[in-house]
Amino acid sequence: MIPIIPHARARHRHGSRRGRAVGELAAGLVPLLVVAGVTASRFTLPAMYLLRTIVVYALMARLILRHVPPSGTGLGPANWVTLGRATLVLSIAALVPQPEILVDAGYWWIIGVMTVAMVLDGVDGRVARRTGTATAFGARFDMELDSFLMLVLAALVWRSGRVGPWVVGLGLPRYLFVAAGWVWPWMRAPLPERVRRKAGCVIQGIALLICLGPIVPPGLAAPVAALTLVLLGASFAVDIVWLSRSQR
Repeated sequence: MIPIIPHARARHRHGSRRGRAVGELAAGLVPLLVVAGVTASRFTLPAMYLLRTIVVYALMARLILRHVPPSGTGLGPANWVTLGRATLVLSIAALVPQPEILVDAGYWWIIGVMTVAMVLDGVDGRVARRTGTATAFGARFDMELDSFLMLVLAALVWRSGRVGPWVVGLGLPRYLFVAAGWVWPWMRAPLPERVRRKAGCVIQGIALLICLGPIVPPGLAAPVAALTLVLLGASFAVDIVWLSRSQR
């Protein structure tokens, strides 16, 4: 019998504990392909759209498996909701290189799918609290998905031609904040909960949806985006000042 060295045994346990999460992520392909399939059929999109959707989902799944706690319990009910939201967001993210969909019917489809994803944002946290399954991983998963959702919407507003490339800045603050934390470690300190921050996220999402709205005059999109960018920048500035003072 070949002896199993401790390192190999540990890796085996590590992999088996994540087995359930792998199965749940595989199951997540079903709603992803349903939404992407309906989108492709409705707007006669090429097979490359479906391929992009699957590739982006695979990248997300890889990141999840790297960070999910190896508890053996899988993702948990709250993260199932977040994963469901992710299938909606990723199916729309794959449309960014597909500007031909940005016509009236396409705008309404994007707005509808992303509105559902945003409304469900409050559901996963509620499920986590009621089931006692709240985790740091779940909070991070939810936050990163919210950030990506905003980046996708901002990119679509830019691709629509209604606002210049600067509108992508509406989807970048979170990523710039994280990057700054690599340079200045004090910016990685935890922040206290603030209603202001949550309200800012809601305003950000609504503003981007307004910019995409077919019934909104094109000339109104840029002022709405600019005002939202100023408000968002001010909110992040408040957090940076708080972190700077607290580390002294």
